[in-house]
Amino acid sequence: MRVLCCFIFVLFIEWTYADCGVVSKKEWDGLAALQVEYLPRPINLVIIEHTVTPFCETTAKCKERIRNIQDYMMDNFNFPDIGYSFMVGGDGKVYEGVGWLHVGAHTYGYNRKSIGIAFIGNYNNDTPTSQQLEAVKQLLKCGVEQGHLTANFHVIGHKQVLATESPGRKLYNEIRRWPQWLDKVDQI
Repeated sequence: MRVLCCFIFVLFIEWTYADCGVVSKKEWDGLAALQVEYLPRPINLVIIEHTVTPFCETTAKCKERIRNIQDYMMDNFNFPDIGYSFMVGGDGKVYEGVGWLHVGAHTYGYNRKSIGIAFIGNYNNDTPTSQQLEAVKQLLKCGVEQGHLTANFHVIGHKQVLATESPGRKLYNEIRRWPQWLDKVDQI
């Protein structure tokens, strides 16, 4: 009986702290953060953006692209880590940035109250794949299940709160159809 209880407890812990199928920073060989600030949770805002880098189709290329993004952000902007909470590659995988728990550096004025998810590529030119879109939808569902996001969270495009083209026309057109879409950001 004690073994069964221990087994159930371990399963509960694993489920509670599951990784949502995200490729960890360790798996993509990311650098450790120089400093960490914790997000208050649950979060009710998700900002979708793009990296404006070349698209990546393979896991190897996506990992390389993410390492380059992290290096660029840390070396040129003196960020303590990569700026995004998560990134999604053309391989249909979600990659950990600062994750659910830490404040990112993705959207000035909103970093301490949002999760920033960047699609790798330039979505003025690239078309988001169904695998990418589904991967993000599953990430968001998992975020709600684990208590990282509120059940009634909202999704907006980066350009709704900053003067930018991000997340690109093609991606922006897709996310505007999501049920969590918030058209009027003055409601935030």
